[in-house]
Amino acid sequence: LLITFGMAALLNVGTNFIFGTISYITKSICVILQLALAVDYAIILSHRYTEERKSNEPREAVIAALGPAISEIAASSLTTIAGLVALTLMQFKLGADIGIVLIKAIFISMFCVIFLMPGLLLLFSKAIDRTHHRNFIKDISGWGKFVIKTRYIIPAVFVVVVIAAFVFSNRCPYVYGYSTLDTIKQNEMKTAQKLIDKTFGVENLTALVIPSGDYDKEAALLNDLSAYSEIKSAMGLANIPAIGGYTLTSKINPRQFSDIANIAYDESRALYTGYAVSDKQYGKIVSNLDDYAVPLIDIFTYLYQQKQAGFIKLDRENDAKVNELYEELSYGRKQLEGKSYSRMLIYMNLPEESPETFKFLETIRSVTTKYYSEAYIVGNSLNNKEMKDAFSNDNVMISILSALFVFIVLVINLRSVGLPMLLLLCIQASIWINFSVPFLTGKNLFFISYLIVSAIQMGANVDYAIIISTRYLDLKTKMPIREAMIKALNQAFPTIITSGSMMSSAGLIIGFLTSDNTVSSIGFCLGRGTIISLIIVMGVLPQILLLGDILIEKTGFSIKRPVRTEADQISIVLNGRVKGHISGYIDADVRGSFKGSVSAVLEMGEAESEIELLEPPEEL
Repeated sequence: LLITFGMAALLNVGTNFIFGTISYITKSICVILQLALAVDYAIILSHRYTEERKSNEPREAVIAALGPAISEIAASSLTTIAGLVALTLMQFKLGADIGIVLIKAIFISMFCVIFLMPGLLLLFSKAIDRTHHRNFIKDISGWGKFVIKTRYIIPAVFVVVVIAAFVFSNRCPYVYGYSTLDTIKQNEMKTAQKLIDKTFGVENLTALVIPSGDYDKEAALLNDLSAYSEIKSAMGLANIPAIGGYTLTSKINPRQFSDIANIAYDESRALYTGYAVSDKQYGKIVSNLDDYAVPLIDIFTYLYQQKQAGFIKLDRENDAKVNELYEELSYGRKQLEGKSYSRMLIYMNLPEESPETFKFLETIRSVTTKYYSEAYIVGNSLNNKEMKDAFSNDNVMISILSALFVFIVLVINLRSVGLPMLLLLCIQASIWINFSVPFLTGKNLFFISYLIVSAIQMGANVDYAIIISTRYLDLKTKMPIREAMIKALNQAFPTIITSGSMMSSAGLIIGFLTSDNTVSSIGFCLGRGTIISLIIVMGVLPQILLLGDILIEKTGFSIKRPVRTEADQISIVLNGRVKGHISGYIDADVRGSFKGSVSAVLEMGEAESEIELLEPPEEL
C-alpha cells in the first residue's frame, strides 16, 4: 500500500507543473488528501486479493481479484470525482485549483492501483502470507443486533438532531479573513504579530484610490471622511502637514513661498514666473504674479529642479534644507500619488471584519461618489466583504451541485432512485452536524473550509454508505433483511473503519501540525466530518435502510446484462464459447462435459445440466 501510494503521490506532485502555478494551500494539503481520498482503492484490491488467496495461488488470486476490484474502484472514484467537479465551479478560484489537482490525483491513484499494485501483490505474496495477523475485531454482530433493536428509536432521535443541525449550521460563524482565526501550532510570524498587536494595538487600514490632479477635491473629501466617528484618521497629500503651518497641497503665492523657503522675494517671483511658463500659465505673468498661488509641493519640486539645473543658487544651509525636504516630499508623493491616481489612507475604529465594518464601507463609497465618479476601495475589510458576497452564491451552488452529481452517479451504480436519496440524506446530515460544531463551541470558521470540506465529504464519505448498502442488498436476496443487515455490517466494518480512520487521521494531522489558518481549518473540518460520517453510517444508516426497504424495492430498476451460468459440483455439458472461471479463468470454445464449480458467461451456444438447460439471451 505504501509503495503504491508513494508512487501515486510522487506522480501527482510531479505533474502539477502542467498547470503552471498552483496555490500554496493546494500544495500543502494535496498529498494528505490524496491519501485520504484514494486509499479506498488500494484497500478494495487488497481485500479482494486476500479473499481470493484463500482458494487460489498468488497469480490466480491477483487475476481473480482485479476484475471485480476495478468495478468497485470505478464506482467509488466516480462519487469522489463528482464532489470535486462541483468544487471546481466555485467563484472563488481556490476551489477550482484544489478540485483539479485532486481529480488528477484520483486518476493517478487509480492508475497505480490497477497497474502497479497487482505486480506488487504478486512480488511480495510470500511476505504478505507470512505477516498475516489476527483480526483485532473479528465480529461486530452484537452491534448489528443493537442496531436492529433500536431501528425505531435512533431514526426518530436522528430526525431531531438533523433538524437542529440544519438550523445551527446555517448560523455557523463564518469569517472571511485571518484576523479572528488562530491555529494550535504557531510560527514565528504569528507570534511576532500577536506581540505587535498587544503592544501597539490593532489597526484597520483601508486605502481609497481616486483620480489624481485635483487637490481641492482631495482636501474636501478628506475633511468629509474625517468627520465620521468610525474613522480614526484619514491621510492624503491634501492634509499632510508641511512647513510654516501649510499642508503639502496648500496653494501659496510668491510672498508666502519666499518666507517659507527663506529666499529673497525677487527670487521667489522669478521662480513663479518660470513655473508659470513651464505650466503654460502665461496670463498669470502678465496680470498679477503676486496673487498667483501654486500648490506647495509643486512649487517646491520646481525649486529643487531649477537648483539642480544650476539656475538658482542657494547658500549651503538652505541648499541642504531643500535637499532634505525634497527627499521627504518625494517619498511621500511616491506613496500617495501616481501618474493617474492618488491614494488616501483611512484608519478605521472598527474591526477588520464585522457587519458594522462592511456597512461603513458602503458609507465611504457613497461619500466618495460625491466628488469622484471613479474610485476604488482597497483593503482587508473590503476583501472580506467581497468574499462574503461570493460565499453566498458558492455555498448554495456547491451544496446543490455536489449532491446532484453524486446522486446521478449513485442512481447509475446502484440502479435505484430511493437508495441514493437515503444515502445522501445521511451524508448531508453529517455535513450539517459537522458545521454545527463551530456555532455550538463559539469558534469562528474560515468560509473556504466549508466549501471545500462539504464537497469532499459529500463525494468521499458517501463511499462508506455505499459499502454497507451494496452488501445489504446482495445479502437480503439470500436471507431475511434483519440477518442480512447484521452480516452486512460485519462484512463492511473492516473496510469502513480502515478507510475512515485514515481520512480522519489525515485531516486531524493537517489541523494540528500546520500553522496556516486555511490549511488547519480544512484539516480539522475534514477530520471531524469523517468521524461524524462514520458514526452515522454505522449507527443510523442501517436502521434507515431497514425502514426504507419498501422505498428501495419500489424505486429500483434493472439493466439487461448477459446471462451468467453458475452451478456447483454438478455434471454439466458445455457446447459453445465460455468466458469465466472453471476452477481458474477460461475464455475458449468448449465442447464436452465438466463436473465441478462453474462461474462463467456463456456468450454463444448452450449449457445442459442435470437441473436445467441454460441458453444465452437472444442478442447473443
